[in-house]
Amino acid sequence: MVEKILPGLYRVEIPIPNNPLKALNSYFIISKERNLIIDTGMNRPECRQAMEAALEKLGVDLCRTDLFITHMHVDHSGLVNYLTTDTSRVYCSEPDALIINGGDYWDKMREFARISGFPQDEDAIMKHPGYKYASREQVDFTLVTEGDRITVGDYTLQCIATPGHTKGHLCLYEADKKLFFSGDHILYHITPNISLWADDDNPLKDYLDSLDKVYQMDIKLVLPGHRKIFEDYRQRIGELIQHHCRRALEIVMILEKEGPQNPYSIASRMKWDLSYDQWEQFPIPQQWFATGEVIAHLKYLEDEGKLSKELAGEQLIYRLLKNRKAQGVMDNGS
Repeated sequence: MVEKILPGLYRVEIPIPNNPLKALNSYFIISKERNLIIDTGMNRPECRQAMEAALEKLGVDLCRTDLFITHMHVDHSGLVNYLTTDTSRVYCSEPDALIINGGDYWDKMREFARISGFPQDEDAIMKHPGYKYASREQVDFTLVTEGDRITVGDYTLQCIATPGHTKGHLCLYEADKKLFFSGDHILYHITPNISLWADDDNPLKDYLDSLDKVYQMDIKLVLPGHRKIFEDYRQRIGELIQHHCRRALEIVMILEKEGPQNPYSIASRMKWDLSYDQWEQFPIPQQWFATGEVIAHLKYLEDEGKLSKELAGEQLIYRLLKNRKAQGVMDNGS
């Protein structure tokens, strides 16, 4: 689907088969001199076909087209090499560009998953869509950060750093038109996954801080990476904050009732908005996303002084600290 939003600005739906996200919103900004594609879709045939159809329908010349990657997740970056030409610039933050270009990212995740209690009988990494459908070639990125500007025709886009969903997540703000390309920072109907598979970051705190930052901005229209375009962004930000307050409260209540546990065990006891009756029925990637989200909330609660953790044998065990009951688990609310 190709939808005209404003003169020179289009939303293109790129399908994400067999995935709860359903589709990616790729945005095309078209001008006489240069074009810009914001996010790409996965490196798989269905995505390539949809992208090719949109390029043909809109008459986009890739030799005059640059790309902006809001963050490293494969549904936003997988087709970057497929679309890049020798005359293209590919904009991305440094932290996420490093991950797209490889390194030991997946190995570190695998090891932290092991000590978090994730079963090792099936290799979740090999089933992970972020591994299966990634670009396999190095990308020559043009690195951008907070405050950098990209001009395409009548659109002047300012980079807004919004870490949380990923460490280097960037949004784009068009001040004159009050447009906000939110990537996966703010979504409608669904909540961005805030995951952690390490012990040296606090992505949930970063995410909440980034929400507060965007709340102060003057925005007329939010153009997200998935689902519908929307206007009432401040209300949506409040809903997202409350969602994470409820998640944190649920974790604290599980630890109160069940006692110390590893992250995978906690995730298996939580309520998730998926169409399965039991945790064991969740596909491995969905168990992975759920456990990663639990770890992010555990890290937040630990840094807030609500929990402690220890490495017992070869597993991380989290316990509720004495006198830390379920009330007021997060400063933002519940």
